[in-house]
Amino acid sequence: MKTIHHLILAAAALSASAQAADNVVRLGNLKFAHYGAVSYIKEIAPKCGIKVEEHMFAKGPDVMQAILSGDLDVGATASEAAISGRANGAPIYIVAGFAKGGARLVARPDGGIKSVKDLKGKKVGVTRGGIHEVLLYAELSKHGLSWSDSAGKDVHVIYLAFADLNQALLGKNLDAIMQSEPQSSQAINKGFGMEVMKPYDTPIGEPVRTLVMSEKFYKENRATAAKFMNCFVQATKLFIDNKAAGEKYVRESMFKNQITKDDFEDAIANSPYTYDVSIEHIQITTDVMAKTGTGKMRTPPLAKDWVKTDLLEQAKKSLSIQ
Repeated sequence: MKTIHHLILAAAALSASAQAADNVVRLGNLKFAHYGAVSYIKEIAPKCGIKVEEHMFAKGPDVMQAILSGDLDVGATASEAAISGRANGAPIYIVAGFAKGGARLVARPDGGIKSVKDLKGKKVGVTRGGIHEVLLYAELSKHGLSWSDSAGKDVHVIYLAFADLNQALLGKNLDAIMQSEPQSSQAINKGFGMEVMKPYDTPIGEPVRTLVMSEKFYKENRATAAKFMNCFVQATKLFIDNKAAGEKYVRESMFKNQITKDDFEDAIANSPYTYDVSIEHIQITTDVMAKTGTGKMRTPPLAKDWVKTDLLEQAKKSLSIQ
């Protein structure tokens, strides 16, 4: 009898443990101002009936690698990283958008660069494997400029991490950078950079940052996935409705007061929070990537096959958000 009782207790403990594991969501994120609402999900996750473990990465392709290796359930990344990940076999779905824009071409104030055409003969820095690389090439292509990572073309492209681009511009090792937020706002506000343009006049328009989910998590953990999406919509709504709360969290919790109020406000003005993403937008971005040769796609994926916004629509409806 005692043995049966112990077996029942052990089975109950295993069941509770499995249930707890089912309610844990492993989230990959990046340290940018417009990724703040995604980061905030972990703060309100207990109210949503889940636990969110956030892991920070240097760039979007690293998030894709972690999903591919089974270490993450959900990731926040630029659309380019999601698209090239899917093109090369990553079993993921795009389930939402979380920010728009978030890019700026910034040049040295003393470099005489007033437009994209002025980049001819210049050194331009960008982070490889991000949407900024796609936008840079789309702009250069639009203006008939060739590019290479060695001298000999119209524009000499130099690949650096987001964190190193500002330093290289400040040290005058680069003439211009295609940078994210809040770093581009910081370069301008500190005086060592000036805005040339926001690169939203290509077919891509304002790039949408995407929330991606592993196919396994989407299909096999539907209840937890639905709770996560509900939490995402709540966090995003708070950051859209209450700018002060969003600013406080991003500046104090994410950046440890290393960015100013002006940096934050300028950054979010250029990268507003959103919920939505469309099949059309992802398809156009995929087409531009294929045309400019970015992302090293084995087979360019069809957006209609892997953009799945049903969980998002359910969450928005339950919270009465249009």
